[in-house]
Amino acid sequence: MKVLLASPRSFCAGVERAIEIVEQAILTRQPPIYVRKQIVHNKHVVAALEDRGVVFVDELAEIPDGATVVFSAHGVSPAVRAEADRRGLDVIDATCPLVTKVHAEARRFAARGDTVILVGHAGHEEVEGTMGEAPDQTVLVETTADIEDLPVPDPDNVSYLLQTTLAVDEAAEVVAGLQDRFPALRGPATDDICYATTNRQDALRAIADEADLVLVVGSANSSNSVRLVELAHRHGTPSYLIDDVGGIRPEWLADVDVVGVTAGASAPPGLVDEVVAALAPATVEERITARETIHFTLPPAARRP
Repeated sequence: MKVLLASPRSFCAGVERAIEIVEQAILTRQPPIYVRKQIVHNKHVVAALEDRGVVFVDELAEIPDGATVVFSAHGVSPAVRAEADRRGLDVIDATCPLVTKVHAEARRFAARGDTVILVGHAGHEEVEGTMGEAPDQTVLVETTADIEDLPVPDPDNVSYLLQTTLAVDEAAEVVAGLQDRFPALRGPATDDICYATTNRQDALRAIADEADLVLVVGSANSSNSVRLVELAHRHGTPSYLIDDVGGIRPEWLADVDVVGVTAGASAPPGLVDEVVAALAPATVEERITARETIHFTLPPAARRP
């Protein structure tokens, strides 16, 4: 068996920053440290932090007044920030800077009177946070099927934004559909889909056609990981999402000569190493399509004195 290892894969700069923020809070704040939602969408990352005493909650109501809370990498709405202020919580914001950019665009587009069309997945924490910036002026579109009956008061004042973890090709289809219906549609000056999502999709494309099977390491609630599985399927290659090496089923490997392996941006790189070791391939070939050098600094609240 041969393994084709996609690169880039695993952690991105935003995920690394978010995890480091929680680790710094453990060292510099009185326990327990609370995190609203999962800091990143990976069960292994969450479990490792829970082992160090971090408490993950769904809502701020579960946190005592005055305690330390970290906002996850996916961002929160202004309403959540206001509640934290009212409760006197010690807030450390781990929102990915690229998500923060989308929030700023939402405020700017809404301020000029536009209907803001957010292309994304309903229920995802990033989408909920972004829509919270201008809830009365923002509508959600998931697929091109949602466009025809979209309620827009003024078709000449319409803008769009994208969830940062979308499939690049599918997002382009939706934007094209929006442009057909709203010729005056305006968008962000730079792409909202983050560099890491794009790079991991490009890396998978470089191996998908050669592989008989693709394994994507990542958790089921990780949007960018799920998009990788869908991308492999669009190339006609069977693909499965696995949390770790324990998720591999022997029957998947029957008559398979070449296995493509990658990981979503929230999956620890060590999990990929374990998967490759378990496959025990005769050869491992890494295909590098980009080199990532981006690093995000920590917010002042997370820095050591």
